[in-house]
Amino acid sequence: MAERKKKKLKGPKGSPGYMTTFGDLNNLLLTIFIIIVIASTYAEVTREFKLILSAYTGSFGMLSGGLSLSKGKLADMGNTVETLPSTQKGRRMGKAKGKAAQLFKPEVISKKMRVQEDERGLVITLMNDAYFQQGSADLTPEIKEVLPKVAELLKDKEVRNKVRVEGHTDNTPLQRRGYIHDNWELSTLRAVNVVRFLEQDGVEPKRLSAGGYGEYRPLPGNSNNTPEERALNRRVEIILLWEESNL
Repeated sequence: MAERKKKKLKGPKGSPGYMTTFGDLNNLLLTIFIIIVIASTYAEVTREFKLILSAYTGSFGMLSGGLSLSKGKLADMGNTVETLPSTQKGRRMGKAKGKAAQLFKPEVISKKMRVQEDERGLVITLMNDAYFQQGSADLTPEIKEVLPKVAELLKDKEVRNKVRVEGHTDNTPLQRRGYIHDNWELSTLRAVNVVRFLEQDGVEPKRLSAGGYGEYRPLPGNSNNTPEERALNRRVEIILLWEESNL
């Protein structure tokens, strides 16, 4: 008796339809991850590139707005086109910013300190009303607890930046107190006292400088009209400049 031929079941050729969709999804996820890695790696380089190009704003009609490096602003910040950050400097500044974020996390959360970056460099703002009493340049116990952490950051071997300390006051007219005549002198003396503290804590004095702006550079959006706003403007900014020390 002849054997019956087995019937072959015929199905669709190739992989199932859902596999194509699944493969497309994997490719899409892989692309997204690659973009994230590239963005995180080159974010600092891109920022520096924009900083350099923005110096040509108005000459070639590009990069309107955003990061401004106008001649006056550069001069005010103590920078020139020649002192704009290189890639290596940018990476080191990024490390310094990361360490500052860890060191000052409690103060930042409690809004006693602010850490940000601008055309000048990395700006550490001490702006709690407990840091400076009204009309006084004396360092309070509260600020003396914070400044050693600032010194620790500045003494890091990878942080070789020059440091400028800028003092500020509120807009309350100063009643002459001893040798301090006005808010100009008060703001400058606040900066000098911070510089002296940092020097005594081991920061190289050749890297340090001090200056004061009186009441004339309040925080952005701060009108100096309320006691709370005036308290925030009694502040000191410690700036890690883009320019590095040759020491």
